[in-house]
Parts: sequence; C-alpha cells; structure tokens
Amino acid sequence: MQNQNILFPEIQSLVQSFDFTGITKERTHTLQPIVDFIQLKFDNQQEIRLNLICTHNSRRSHFSQVWAQTAAHYYGIKNVFCYSGGTQATALFPKVIETLEKSGFKIKKLSEVNNPVYAIKFSENETPVIGFSKTYDDDFNPVNGFAAIMTCSQADGDCPFIAGAEKRIPVNFDDPKAFDDTPQQTEKYQERNLQIAIEMFYIFSQIKK
Repeated sequence: MQNQNILFPEIQSLVQSFDFTGITKERTHTLQPIVDFIQLKFDNQQEIRLNLICTHNSRRSHFSQVWAQTAAHYYGIKNVFCYSGGTQATALFPKVIETLEKSGFKIKKLSEVNNPVYAIKFSENETPVIGFSKTYDDDFNPVNGFAAIMTCSQADGDCPFIAGAEKRIPVNFDDPKAFDDTPQQTEKYQERNLQIAIEMFYIFSQIKK
C-alpha cells in the first residue's frame, strides 16, 4: 500500500500490514456502495460526510468512525468528515478506547461523566476524532447530504428511515459485546477492530484521484 500521509508510528506499522486480499468478493460487493458514494463526492469536489450508525453508538460505530477518518487522511482524500450515532445514546464502551489505544491512537478523556467525551488522535497535526455516544440525529451530526452507514443489523432494522441521509448503506459488523466479561473479550474486540480497520482502509484505497 502506498501512503500519502503519516500516522502515529504504531498505527502506521499496523496499517502497512493490512492485506486486502483477505476480504471476500461478497464483502467487497457490500462495501462498494460506500466507495461509490465517496468517489462521486470526490469527483464533484463536494464534502464527504459519513455517519456510522449502530444501536447504542458504543462500539462498532465508533471503531468505524475512527478508522474511516484515519483512512481518509492516510490516502489523502480531502474534505472527509466522519460521524457516528445510534438509535439511542448510552456511552462509548471503555474496551473500545483501550483497543484503539493498543492500536496506537493517542486518546484524551475530556469529561468525567456517565457519557464521557474523548479526543482520539491518529496523527500529530490532524484534528482528533471526538468520540461520545449520541443519537444519529444529534446536533453534533450532519443534518443532510451524508451517507448513513448502518454498522449493525438491529439499527438497520429499527431505522427504516434516516432523515437527511443522501444514501443508506448497510454493512453490518458482528458485535464484540457478545464477549463482554469472558476470557475472549480482549481478543474479540481486537478482532472486530482489525476487521473494521482493514475494510475502511480498503474503501478509501479504492478512490481514484
């Protein structure tokens, strides 16, 4: 993979190990509508807004938001703004933060409340991703002109209509929550983290400049 922009060393090293050949043809077909949405916006020199949506906005949607924004920077795709939301607000699950830190992200907790806010940095001079749990239509998120990317089947089923979405794209990742409080928890969160990272990087690697 050729990179245009530098990430923190640990993330950079991880990214350079990614192998897109492990993504099945069926899965690339699922991801293609995201590629098409980004490419169209890029070609028309428009802002690219992605809202990654999952039921509680606590795990998969945050992994997706962070890695998508990181991939956009890595491949030099400008004007990409990644958001996340849920059908209800809860809290960003601490294991997600721990898993991202192990991948090399520098994370600062900005508030000590039931639904804490985190600044998640992937590169020295880039604006951090702001992570906290919110509904997909929260004031923090875009009102229109975005792709609603459904990262879990429950949110996809519960929300037949996403107001303001230009495109609705289901991708569905398995929930690592199933392994909470088990000996496999760390392994399974890392497994999902890596799957999402590789797929988000695959998506942005396909954009033709």
